[in-house]
Amino acid sequence: MLEILKAYVDRILPLDARDWNAFSSLFREKHLRKGEHFSEEGSVAPQLGLLLEGIGRSYYRNKEGIEYNKHFFVPIQLIGAYGSLLSGQPSQINIQALTESRMLAADFSSITALYDEHPKIERMFRLLAQHLYVVKEKKEIEMAMLNAEERYFLFLKEFPVMESLIPQYQIAAYLNITPTQLSRIRSKRLMVGW
Repeated sequence: MLEILKAYVDRILPLDARDWNAFSSLFREKHLRKGEHFSEEGSVAPQLGLLLEGIGRSYYRNKEGIEYNKHFFVPIQLIGAYGSLLSGQPSQINIQALTESRMLAADFSSITALYDEHPKIERMFRLLAQHLYVVKEKKEIEMAMLNAEERYFLFLKEFPVMESLIPQYQIAAYLNITPTQLSRIRSKRLMVGW
């Protein structure tokens, strides 16, 4: 499993043996049952993980208790409540396994404790943070500028197999539409064949 983590890290910034050994020694295998939370709102998020198997989501609830999916996690992606990890403040989002899931996880404070002695690890996380910002900004623009059908088409392109793996109401919550609206869009798609 560490070879999967190494391949992921190498795509961001390859580490020399000393840095890699210090970094990889922090990770342990973790399993989540379907419905189990990796991080919950109101608590300081302690861990960062690399999802190896399964599907997860990050979501938040409004004052009325309505859930909005912020992001889906699929293998091989980092999973974590980044705002809480970086600020040390209680998280405003939840991260939940939508299917049985397996990951490698490490305490984020242990990772950041390596920064002074291993500056390349800090640089790797800076590059990762920049990438995550670009992804976040792209999603925000899509949500504001595209109509529901266009957002659904992008969802299918980004997550081609997920539609058959998770409930439709989860997809609707991600697209910021009602399940009824999603059903209409899906029916139209089947009729038109797009």
